[in-house]
Amino acid sequence: MDASVAIKWVVNEAGTDKALALRRNSRLMAPELMLAECANILWKKVRRSELSALEGRFAAMLIESTGIEFVEMRSLITEAAELAFALDHPAYDCMYLALARQEECQFVTADERLVRKLRQTTATDLRNIAILLDDCV
Repeated sequence: MDASVAIKWVVNEAGTDKALALRRNSRLMAPELMLAECANILWKKVRRSELSALEGRFAAMLIESTGIEFVEMRSLITEAAELAFALDHPAYDCMYLALARQEECQFVTADERLVRKLRQTTATDLRNIAILLDDCV
C-alpha cells in the first residue's frame, strides 16, 4: 500500500471507509518512503488550512503507530529504477511496485493514473500488480 491509502486512515476524505476496512483485514507493508510521503501530504494539508498544525502532528503520530510492516528501500532501488525507466513513471511510486513484486503481493493505491498506466503496459506481469482502493474490500 502507499501513502494515498494510509493518509485516509487519519484524514477523513473519499475512500476513508475502504482504507480503514483494508487496515482491519489485511497484512500491510510499504517501503519506508511511505512515511516521508505521508508527512509531505500532511504538510500540504496544513499549508492549505485543511488541517491545523496540531491536527497534522496528531495524524503523523497515528501513522507512526500503525501496524504497517516497513521495508528498507535499499533492496528495492535497482528494480524501482528499472520499472521507472520502463514505465516512464516517477521512481518513488515504482518503489511500491518493486516491493509488491519482491513480496509477490498486490499493491493497493488510490492513484488512478498509475493503475491505468499499469493496465496499459506491455509487461503482462505488471498489468494486475496494482489494485485501486475503490476496487478492494
